[in-house]
Amino acid sequence: MSHSRANAAATTSSGGTALRAQPMAAGASARAAAAVGPPTVDRLWTIREVSAFLGIPVATLHQWRYLGTGPEAYRVGKHLRYSPIAVQAWLESECRREVSA
Repeated sequence: MSHSRANAAATTSSGGTALRAQPMAAGASARAAAAVGPPTVDRLWTIREVSAFLGIPVATLHQWRYLGTGPEAYRVGKHLRYSPIAVQAWLESECRREVSA
């Protein structure tokens, strides 16, 4: 086992091996957080969960994202994730905009 791998592995109480997070370069996490802003909920929604919540097709959410008109989404690898708070705030603002128009 290499030295770096030995430092990254830890033994769990059940005898298995768990990997520890490696430290990021200084300032890298701060730059990433400033660029997007951290979500403030325990769990993010998938695109299917947002689709079910809003009662619209997933394709509509993809189209809105392309046009820049839908709720803000986070890209996690190849997946889209939505903050439930941001989706609800977006929905409320859209409803207010429709009423005032």
